[in-house]
Amino acid sequence: MSFSAVELIIKKRERGELSTAEIDWLVANYTSGRVADEQMSAMAMAILLNGMNRREIKDLTLAMIASGERLSFDGLAAPTADKHSTGGVGDKITLPLAPLVASYGVAVPQLSGRGLGHTGGTLDKLESIPGWQASLSNTELYSQLAEIGAVICAAGSGLAPADRKLYSLRDVTGTVEAIPLIASSIMSKKIAEGTSALVLDVKVGSGAFMKTLDRAQELAQTLVQLGQDAGVKTSALLTDMSTPLGLKIGNALEVKESIEVLTGGGPSDVVELTVELAREMLHHVGMSDVDPRENLSNGKAYEVWRKMIAAQGGDPDAELPKAKHWHQLTAEESGYISRLDALELGVASWRLGAGRERKEDAVQFGAGIELHAQLGQWVEAGAPLMTLFTDTEEKFERAQALAQGAVSISASHAPERKLILGKIS
Repeated sequence: MSFSAVELIIKKRERGELSTAEIDWLVANYTSGRVADEQMSAMAMAILLNGMNRREIKDLTLAMIASGERLSFDGLAAPTADKHSTGGVGDKITLPLAPLVASYGVAVPQLSGRGLGHTGGTLDKLESIPGWQASLSNTELYSQLAEIGAVICAAGSGLAPADRKLYSLRDVTGTVEAIPLIASSIMSKKIAEGTSALVLDVKVGSGAFMKTLDRAQELAQTLVQLGQDAGVKTSALLTDMSTPLGLKIGNALEVKESIEVLTGGGPSDVVELTVELAREMLHHVGMSDVDPRENLSNGKAYEVWRKMIAAQGGDPDAELPKAKHWHQLTAEESGYISRLDALELGVASWRLGAGRERKEDAVQFGAGIELHAQLGQWVEAGAPLMTLFTDTEEKFERAQALAQGAVSISASHAPERKLILGKIS
């Protein structure tokens, strides 16, 4: 059956409902190049403005999955579980979480991405470990899961190629925030990946795509419905991203903090979120009576981490890259830290070289920010607030003003931060 791209664009522009056959045709022909980028750009904007219903979003997701290959882990002895975060600042949770869940005999196939703009990418962080390789063949991925239980790697080019093409287009056409497009993008890759259980970490706040709880709930509900419709056990936690996670922002800095968590230490918020997401993943595979904190404190999760890194060519004992230059910012007055803005600190870290403006840009592995105090803590005037790191000294000027402006100090104690804002299952 053949359709006209222009007619479908007009139909959605006029708030019409696209049929399953129309969506299948559109995605297949966009993937093959018969529907042009400018036509798909117009469709993406029409979807942003007018939305899609549940059936349309499901059809769009399934069409994206059908554009490429599907992985299967049915031959594994262990159950599979995965996690996806919608992205934030200091969000290194995947690094300790994958080996932690795997330490309980669950296979964790974590296909991850790179950072763009103020949000960091899991692969960029791991590539700061000397020798570590992000790319694995499907055979290598399966073997590592069978032997070690955890894999963090790049998604292969054969997985949901329609999404890869549309993702790049959304980024340059102002349509990133469209919930049907976010949901179909995330879930097409996760369903095609072949996991049997999925936990979503939907971020809320200044450093997240979803700035309000209402928008985050709408996205989380859509994602969970898509997963459940596809036969994947799916749930979502809504978590705070108005303040960065942990004390370190930037690639090698976040790896260092993840290792602290895996060896029984680390900041309390990173530990709390890692444990809660692990608890949810383990619940989906029938292990509700397990306390994930045990394998953080007894070294079992760290043992899996070391094997996982080594299996992908990395040296778990190697010294991590350090920036050539550093600059410390101090508190201008005494008081409690009442605001520590995630977006502003994320952009400051990006300006220091920790992130990229374009996908082809290189990142500085040692660049970023180390916080010396978190939200709610008391600081004395003149005490260190944070240290900025970069290999390029001239980057300090633009980053410094933004980082300094991200902090507010108050005479009164700020309300305690609530990290977990809700759950959808």
